[in-house]
Amino acid sequence: MTKDIPHINFNPATTDNFGFEIVPIEKIAQNRNQNKHNSELPHQLKFYNLIFFTEGHGRHFIDFNWHKVQENTLVYITKEQINAFDFSRNLKGFCLVFTEEFFVKCFSNLSKGFVFRLFNPQLFSPILEIPTDSDFNTYFNLLQKEYNNPRVLIQKNIIESLFTILITKAEDIKQTQTAKYKDSTKIKVFQNFTSLIEQNLSTSRSADFYAKELAITYKHLNIICKNLVNKTAKNVINDLVILKAKRSLINSHIRSNELAFKLGFEDPTNFTKYFKKNTGLTPKEFIMSASKL
Repeated sequence: MTKDIPHINFNPATTDNFGFEIVPIEKIAQNRNQNKHNSELPHQLKFYNLIFFTEGHGRHFIDFNWHKVQENTLVYITKEQINAFDFSRNLKGFCLVFTEEFFVKCFSNLSKGFVFRLFNPQLFSPILEIPTDSDFNTYFNLLQKEYNNPRVLIQKNIIESLFTILITKAEDIKQTQTAKYKDSTKIKVFQNFTSLIEQNLSTSRSADFYAKELAITYKHLNIICKNLVNKTAKNVINDLVILKAKRSLINSHIRSNELAFKLGFEDPTNFTKYFKKNTGLTPKEFIMSASKL
């Protein structure tokens, strides 16, 4: 992997596309050497992607970690995440790719808490195993059938409805497997917490600062974070700062000194120490290790 990795935009195969596509993984594998970017190398998405593996077993790269995947694995890739395929195994399945506009329209009638949980790498693993006795496959097959039938006059409406049902089915499975996330009050606080971190990343890395902004005690914030993600509030902050740093280091020619100031570190040396404490590598060592992925 080179230091710069490409940003992949939504590029539909047809001009009458409405922001949604179903692309077979085999097609992506076949075209990987014909496109400007090899899909087996890390790339950053500018759209959303649900990958449903239907056959085989292997792995998938998401935000600097490899995850095991197999038959009936659903992978959530949110906008701006970095991912890569591994076609060394005979994995088959489909990518359900869609724009933010399509995402917003499909889920406009659902609760904000539900939408927040959909693509949230802080709360959930990006990997969801679909039980064999689930009717998820039934709805996926219906969605695929309608997608491949453009003669239907209201195809767009049918696809939006089936996609919403499919996602809701997946979320029901997720909630069954992770009952602790049913407390909507805690999830709302956590949502506001992570949003505040994104907005104030270069201003403060103090958990006390964010607790005050949320009008709760540091202890209360810590309890919520430990209950939901088994991390302290400080750990959550550190994880988001480090992820931002990693993406910046491999996505641009920015020097670590410049990045340090951008992330709110007054002294670049402190940033290097902070980065190494949380990753075990210096920024330079991270770039070198990332180039070997």
